[in-house]
Amino acid sequence: MTLLLLAIAPVSIIILYVYFKDKYEKEPMRLLGYNFLLGAFVSVFITTLLYVIIEIPFPLNTPDSILEQFIKAFFVVGLSEEFSKYIIVRYYAQPQKDYNEPFDGIVYAVMVSMGFATTENIMYVIHGGMEVAIIRAFTAVPAHAVFGILMGYFMGRAKFSDNRILLNLTGFFLAVFFHGAYDFFLFIDFVPGIWSGAFVSLLVGIVLSRRAIKSHQKISYFRPKQSERQI
Repeated sequence: MTLLLLAIAPVSIIILYVYFKDKYEKEPMRLLGYNFLLGAFVSVFITTLLYVIIEIPFPLNTPDSILEQFIKAFFVVGLSEEFSKYIIVRYYAQPQKDYNEPFDGIVYAVMVSMGFATTENIMYVIHGGMEVAIIRAFTAVPAHAVFGILMGYFMGRAKFSDNRILLNLTGFFLAVFFHGAYDFFLFIDFVPGIWSGAFVSLLVGIVLSRRAIKSHQKISYFRPKQSERQI
């Protein structure tokens, strides 16, 4: 039970953080829950299926090959996992009538990402124990949130733009890029000290995520006008 709580705790903190950053028009709990569950189950299923489809024709059997680890990080793990989240946001969340301002892209993308992160984290923590739980609480779980925010920033803009396809895909590929970069530096652990690149990419992603949140807060359609705030 302790390990389960440790696995869920960082996810819960991130969900609450993003929820309260949605200052002006909160999303329905029901819809947030559906997106979380789709991330926890459907997204994980799609990712597993894609892993199998990709790895059968393109087996990666050389762990000390930088090229193979690059392919694994960006085109197996990053692409598969972010695609499985993207299609849920794109085809389930984005068409909803409650998806009615740019910030909603961040909210729903994070909910899907945290659903995925919950399932993944529980599996890792149960097998790895408390040490893994603590490490992932400050690394992998926040990383999934960052990928979701960066994707959601552009997907939030997309619904209200004439360039919907371009903006949606920009969000998707930006998430893949940061996910791939984060994993790549961890995968090539046979190069001394290179793992620090993962934390650099995570810190850059966190900075960009904070800016993305503030940017969408400022342009919220439900933000009171200056004159209304002064009354």
